[in-house]
Amino acid sequence: MRLIRMRTAKATAAALVAFPLAFGGLASQSQAQGASPSPSGTFGPGCSGLAQKADTAKDKVVEAAAAYPQLSQLVSAVVRAGLNGTLDGKPHITVFAPDAQAFQKVTASQLSSLLGNQGQLKKVLTYHVVDQQINPDQLSHGSFTTVEGSKLTTSGSGTSFKVNGKANIVCGNIKAANATIYVVDTVLQPPS
Repeated sequence: MRLIRMRTAKATAAALVAFPLAFGGLASQSQAQGASPSPSGTFGPGCSGLAQKADTAKDKVVEAAAAYPQLSQLVSAVVRAGLNGTLDGKPHITVFAPDAQAFQKVTASQLSSLLGNQGQLKKVLTYHVVDQQINPDQLSHGSFTTVEGSKLTTSGSGTSFKVNGKANIVCGNIKAANATIYVVDTVLQPPS
């Protein structure tokens, strides 16, 4: 009889713990789907489709980007250009990270040419990086100098922002140990 009471007590305790966790989990899922921009949360129409392999807040920017399969082409290009150590070594940067769809907009010959010219590849990739941490509040009418040396601009409001008037931020405010990542749907080109 005592054994049955102990088992019943353990089952009841487990149910009492599981019940709030289940509702807490559902609440956090519904919040994530309808998230609004704030310095502490991600936002954008593409966040739900951006599959993530792990929590990236403790990883340096290149490893954090590698956790997202949709950013694999960007990570490969960064490694090919020899920029992974440079980007991981910079504190408090912002990366406007082109996703797989952005690379699909570039023709095969343009991409091949870019990947074959390390100097040009570095120039294009460093144009996607700003040497300061940009929070969502700064995106409405932003103008920032990139690591490449040229300016890029941001505009928009709410959860809809553009870079240089044409690239959409599809998922923003992703945190890495040394960076904030804004996923964009276009490969940005520095002014010639």
